Amino acid sequence: MNLRPFSPEDGPATLAIFRAAIRVTAAADYSPEQIEAWAGTDLTQEQWRAKRAATDTVIAEIDGRVAGFTDLDDSGYLDMLFVDPEQTRRGVATALLEWVLAKARDHGIPEVYTDASLTARPFFEHHGFSVTQQRHPVIRGVQLTNFAMRRTV
Repeated sequence: MNLRPFSPEDGPATLAIFRAAIRVTAAADYSPEQIEAWAGTDLTQEQWRAKRAATDTVIAEIDGRVAGFTDLDDSGYLDMLFVDPEQTRRGVATALLEWVLAKARDHGIPEVYTDASLTARPFFEHHGFSVTQQRHPVIRGVQLTNFAMRRTV
């Protein structure tokens, strides 16, 4: 597995992984209506690339193909950590999270925080994150459940 910075050419692959992870991996935890609202079918490639380029996004590659991605901003917020459903249980998410934690340490960020889905909560808890609040955000008019989680670096 290779970790490298996001480039504009990664836009289509990362958006496809984002949507597939929601539609496949999270399908057991959210209703079809919630999944479609979260997957953002109205999101364009240009909007997606701009969002990924605006934060420090890293790509995990396996055999030259994008297997997952994550990001971390200067405040310690981890907005996205998504893995291709075909690459789950292969250490991709753990490698990406290790990159996040190392980057936070290197930049003197004392704490990493995220809004974890029902699906992701056990992964983050396994890696030392604690729930600080259960939330019910409304996305595209549909209410979901997620968890504010934090971990000291």
